[in-house]
Amino acid sequence: MFAVIKTGGKQYKVEEGEVLQVEKLNIEKGNKVKFEEVLLIEDGDKTQIGTPFVKNAVVEAVVVENFKDKKVIVFKKKKRKQYRKKRGHRQELTKIKIEEIIFAGKQASQKAAPKKKTTAKKTIKPVKETVANKPAAKKTSGSNGKAKRSAKKATPAKTKTAVKTPAKKKVMTKTKKTSPVKE
Repeated sequence: MFAVIKTGGKQYKVEEGEVLQVEKLNIEKGNKVKFEEVLLIEDGDKTQIGTPFVKNAVVEAVVVENFKDKKVIVFKKKKRKQYRKKRGHRQELTKIKIEEIIFAGKQASQKAAPKKKTTAKKTIKPVKETVANKPAAKKTSGSNGKAKRSAKKATPAKTKTAVKTPAKKKVMTKTKKTSPVKE
């Protein structure tokens, strides 16, 4: 039996008892984690594919350690321009051990009978942004752009419009250059 979970913008194929490295989770060593974004579960001959996630499916894991990965060197160079930059990067990772895969077809295992207190991470779901107080454009039956023009006229102008005044013409007059008079 295995499952495919999503965490840290990546997908991982996991089995019970497996230890793997994922992007850093802000959870201390020894605490439990619940991954509720389960994309697929395979149990023998049964396969459940989520749309996008499998309902009532959870993968439980324990944090083994938080650590930094090996250093990766980032080197930039432009030939014949005397441009060189060398930087290093160490990615922060979390090592987790998968304890249990729970879904609707499988009951909770015998070892995890009645649980009343659990230390679990709440999953943070992104909130959709809504645009409020946006003036709606008037719809007309014609599709020749009249609706757009009428909507623009209907909305009040918020910026000041400058009145253009005709520019004054510069008049150039010729002047004679006089040479200095010697006495």
